[in-house]
Amino acid sequence: MASYRTDDFIGSLESKGFVRDTTHHNMFWYYYEGRRTSVRTRTSHGEREFDDALFHQRRKQMGGLSRKQMNDFIDCPLSAADYAKHLIGGGLVEPAD
Repeated sequence: MASYRTDDFIGSLESKGFVRDTTHHNMFWYYYEGRRTSVRTRTSHGEREFDDALFHQRRKQMGGLSRKQMNDFIDCPLSAADYAKHLIGGGLVEPAD
C-alpha cells in the first residue's frame, strides 16, 4: 500500500487555489476567480501521511481526478490553470462572464 505525505498534498492544494478553513479538520475550499466553489477536501489535524483509501477519496472530492492527475496535482506537473480547466470541463466550476 502506498503512502503520501500530507505536507506535500497541502502545499499543492494551497498553490492551486485552495484556501484552508480550520475547523475540527483542516477544510480546503477551492476558489476560482475570487469565488468559493463547492469543490473541497480535508485533512485531519496531525496527519502526516495518508494511504490509498484517502488518496482515492480525495481524488473524488477534488473533481474526479484520475490517479495520474492526482499524482501530477501533488507533484506539480498539473498546473493551477490545468486543474481549473478540468473542473470547468466537468461542470464543477463556472468561469465568470
